[in-house]
Amino acid sequence: MRARAGEVVVFGLIVAGLLGILGGLVLTVGALGNPERVTLVVVAQLATVLIVLFTLLAIVVLTLVWLERKQLARMQSRVGPTRVGPFGLLQPVADAIKLLMKEDVAPATSSKLLFFVAPLLVFVPAFVVWLTIPFARDVVVRSLDMGLFFFIAVSVLSIVGLVLAGWSSGSKYAVLGGIRAAAQLISYEIPIIMTVLTVAMLADSMSFVVVVEAQRTVPFIVIQPLGFIVFFVAGLAEVGRTPFDVYSAESEIVGGPFVEYSGAHWAIFFLAEYVNTFVIGAVAALLFLGGWSWPFGDLPAAAGVALFLGKTYLVVMMIFWVRATYPRLRIDQLMSLGWKVLIPLSFAVVVATAVQLFYDWPRWTLPVMSLAVLAVPVVMQLRIGRRRALAEARRYAERAVVVEAQPRPQRPQESGA
Repeated sequence: MRARAGEVVVFGLIVAGLLGILGGLVLTVGALGNPERVTLVVVAQLATVLIVLFTLLAIVVLTLVWLERKQLARMQSRVGPTRVGPFGLLQPVADAIKLLMKEDVAPATSSKLLFFVAPLLVFVPAFVVWLTIPFARDVVVRSLDMGLFFFIAVSVLSIVGLVLAGWSSGSKYAVLGGIRAAAQLISYEIPIIMTVLTVAMLADSMSFVVVVEAQRTVPFIVIQPLGFIVFFVAGLAEVGRTPFDVYSAESEIVGGPFVEYSGAHWAIFFLAEYVNTFVIGAVAALLFLGGWSWPFGDLPAAAGVALFLGKTYLVVMMIFWVRATYPRLRIDQLMSLGWKVLIPLSFAVVVATAVQLFYDWPRWTLPVMSLAVLAVPVVMQLRIGRRRALAEARRYAERAVVVEAQPRPQRPQESGA
């Protein structure tokens, strides 16, 4: 009875949180035309916007799945999907149909109510953040003056869904995966916050539109290259892509929080992962690559959207490239990279930007300081690696001397016939 009462309390909190999110959407996005009151017409408009946005994101996910499989195949000297549809374009559709037709089973030891709610808690934040991401200056559902803050606040909510998915599954591997997910996402959220703060300092605003307009002549990746590197690596860890997929490692914890899921509910996790990947690519394009702007004047809305999507897909292809290149990290290596490397570098990025702005130095001094800061850990790592190599060579030489000093056993002589 206590366990069931606890489940009811947790479920009530989840429902209250979802209602709060939906209420915020109605007040934030639903005020199309700034009405004095939220009416049924506004709610209908909001529902239409959400349906259209969900459809577009579903199409984007299908293209990302096809692009990833093709890119990985080419990098591994393979062909990739070719059978279903022209050039294998319908292979993701076939995979989606296969997942939806599979049986959706809940373990007997699971907390079924929370078990089926957890996927929604992972997908809803990934979906909601798109309501404030602009595709062009005037192509956005709702432009917020605090858009960067909204992105940071919403992106943290998926941690609750992953932890709840692991706890409600009733599997020790799922619980371990949920704990890993919480530790990983909380650790790597700090570098993302610091780099976003750096961009806000450079643009003197927390609006995505103002940030893009501030990059008309020079994108921020040129001014703050170290900030882009930190944001990109932390974004990889935030979405759980290789080599940072330790909370769902099949060879260690057989899928982590997703081990007991199947069918449509597993497909929701799959959908959320690719939507989050596209979010990281889009935000990186907005913050560091100039979004829809370029240095040769203004573009029409359609051309601006195409340019922004091209930059976004470029960042996403870099994410796929990393997956094909690097193996998975161990959990201790993952946490060490976050707390010992990325977080100090992110604070150094903020300090360097603050110094440049406070003393009003030329903009070219900021990339120089960023590269100088980046050179410090690189040189330290090279020196540490050299010391380790020398120590290993010394141990090998000492071991060889000991082996040579040991008397060799004599072979017994064969007796004559």
